[in-house]
Amino acid sequence: MTTETPSTLPDGRPFPLLTGAERPMLESWLDYHRATLALKCSGLDDTQVRTASAAPSALTLLGLVQHLAEVERNWFQRVFAGLDVAPVYEDETGYTLDPGRGLGEALGVWRREITRGRELCAGRSLDDTGRISGGPLDGVEVSLRWVFVHLVEEYARHNGHADILREGIDGVTGA
Repeated sequence: MTTETPSTLPDGRPFPLLTGAERPMLESWLDYHRATLALKCSGLDDTQVRTASAAPSALTLLGLVQHLAEVERNWFQRVFAGLDVAPVYEDETGYTLDPGRGLGEALGVWRREITRGRELCAGRSLDDTGRISGGPLDGVEVSLRWVFVHLVEEYARHNGHADILREGIDGVTGA
């Protein structure tokens, strides 16, 4: 008996590939984790996404969305493509909240960063490289494969934070 793997989960997130070529598999896992972050924020208002519900941490869902926009920009534009682009947000981490910037705007910025990263990676090999700029690994060469793996790890870790935050806000758990 064979059963087909669904292309989407009941909540609408894309189901990551279980077999196949490496590039589509890495992209599918990254898309799954991106969709998980969006799901963790869905149905919440701006006050709720600003709630730091895991004391003593000041981490919020809105801060995570902003941070991951910075992560997308850094790894795909700066490191992989070698572009000299300014940070998305004033504090360069994205965690600091601006009273005038709500979830809708932050999600829009995050989605634009994802789109730009996809554009820069289109047609490129997983073996193509970029260079880390700044910090203790300044000048170290990394492959696009490494960037994809790193982003899957980064999103997975932050989605764990998002799980805790969401549960503290309204009791929603899972995914």
